[in-house]
Amino acid sequence: MLSELDDKERLRLMKFVCSFAWADLEVQDEERIFVKKMMEKLDLSEADRRQVQTWLQVPPAAEEVDPGEIPVVHRQLFLKTIREVIAADKVLDPDEQENLDLLEQLLS
Repeated sequence: MLSELDDKERLRLMKFVCSFAWADLEVQDEERIFVKKMMEKLDLSEADRRQVQTWLQVPPAAEEVDPGEIPVVHRQLFLKTIREVIAADKVLDPDEQENLDLLEQLLS
């Protein structure tokens, strides 16, 4: 559940979400709407919201998105949320699918 995430994990989740929104090299309007709703659900601080907005303009560096840093207890939540952002624009780009498949393998 989202409520189980501490502030650090909430921001980490959003970093992954933004990273996957960029998987096809363009953040779609539907993905931006999804991110905005997620920020509301997570009740992010103003500073964290600004950080997420920055990631929507420029994707997080690949080395900053390490699946190994996701606590085991939160892995299914991260995967579920990432699947949702990928589905937000109703188009499954091959790069998005490939990245999701790899993440699922790394988290299993």
